[in-house]
Amino acid sequence: MARLVKRYRSRPYAVTIGGETKYICGCGLSSTQPFCNGTHKITQTEAPGTLSWYDQDGQRHDTPDSFPDICSDEQTKDA
Repeated sequence: MARLVKRYRSRPYAVTIGGETKYICGCGLSSTQPFCNGTHKITQTEAPGTLSWYDQDGQRHDTPDSFPDICSDEQTKDA
């Protein structure tokens, strides 16, 4: 099932367990989910707050429309 996810993070989360650090994907593009494989580097030129999708070749496609009802992982003032 395809899904559209808006993310506000463009780098991985570092998690250290038992003295070993692993990096959890924060961009959603890693082919080794849930771990980071460095793919987030292609997101560095995204403008904050924009909605983009990437094809299988890693080419970014910006969406011309906004999706106001999309779920967000961005914290709100109420949280």
